[in-house]
Amino acid sequence: MSSTRRNSAALLLATTLALPASAAVAAAAPSPAAASAPAASDVRFAIPRPTGQDEVGRDTLHLVDAGRRDPWVPSAGARELMVSMYYPARAGGSAAPYMTLDEARLLLKGQRLDSLFKAEQLASVRTNARLRARPAGGRHPLVVLSPGFTLNRATLTTLAEELASKGYVVALVDHAYESFGTSFPGGRTLTCVACETVERAPSDEAEKKLMAKAAVNRAADVSFVIDRLTRPARSAPAWKHWNLIDPRRIGAAGHSLGGNAAASAMAADRRVRAGVNMDGSFFAPVPESGLGKRPFLMLGTKAQHSPGSDDTTWQRDWRRLDGWKRWLTVAGSGHFTFIDLPVLGAQAGITDPSAPLPGKRSREITTSYVGAFFDRHLRGEHRPLLDGPSTANPEVTFQNP
Repeated sequence: MSSTRRNSAALLLATTLALPASAAVAAAAPSPAAASAPAASDVRFAIPRPTGQDEVGRDTLHLVDAGRRDPWVPSAGARELMVSMYYPARAGGSAAPYMTLDEARLLLKGQRLDSLFKAEQLASVRTNARLRARPAGGRHPLVVLSPGFTLNRATLTTLAEELASKGYVVALVDHAYESFGTSFPGGRTLTCVACETVERAPSDEAEKKLMAKAAVNRAADVSFVIDRLTRPARSAPAWKHWNLIDPRRIGAAGHSLGGNAAASAMAADRRVRAGVNMDGSFFAPVPESGLGKRPFLMLGTKAQHSPGSDDTTWQRDWRRLDGWKRWLTVAGSGHFTFIDLPVLGAQAGITDPSAPLPGKRSREITTSYVGAFFDRHLRGEHRPLLDGPSTANPEVTFQNP
């Protein structure tokens, strides 16, 4: 089993088995206080308010790449993507939904969390982004975000809202047939055909080749999204606020397979000036020739992505990175530390015993380091946070093998 799936499976098992604190107390010694404590299935979840000065607007795009057939279901025709566009906005507009009910149901079932939470609970997570919000104006860097394999794009909402609140335009992409469930126009909800294909792989080596193929295909998705957002003269603009984007300042980042896709996008597309891999194996390697001296950040778990750990792709590709680079590991973290799940789980009193880093710290570390990286390399703003270890973040180790 590949490291991406192994890490995910271990975390999911631990999370599923971990009881909320209130439930554990009630089971040990029932009391009026414990009996009145809300169960996990009764908690109303919310994405924490971002820390930037701007309000956040959100639009949703359905993009179709007529020049490519879907790699997982060729009979489906052209490659389809769903993209959530986050942008600095003025106050106003209505609350943006987290995900559809079908997406929530399939995600909970796929993660084996449907016995703990209701689909309605996940679908109704309170976000900070607003629909039909007026843009704040100006020209802003663009960051394209790609989620982990099997995961809906909504699981990167915390990071997307944080970046948008600080003056970035964010394109958060769902790749067709690569999540447990993604809703598309026409009442369609596409499921993870790619997962089934990978599961049928006859060997670990064959599985890794399929994951490399997925990363390269996602890189093509990233380039296509950039095309549609920055080239209105060649085709009708995909997004009505396209003029908010500064096409000279584009970055890519992702979690797990999405992080590998960010590196692959940089290798294939010179427009992507900076990239971040959050805890993803490099199934598709960084080219031996490097990334044209462009900056790259590797942010991962201490257990799985320290030098000498089982995932040897980080050490291999660290040597190939030929520009500004950082290799950061986070103590107490797990594979999902860098997305919304631990942030939401903490609100229900749920923690993963194998990854005890609190949800609040997960959010703070991820948004701080990823934000500082793009501030430095897309805005030219010095961020001391990236210079070395910080007493404010003792969990973070700067690796330099």
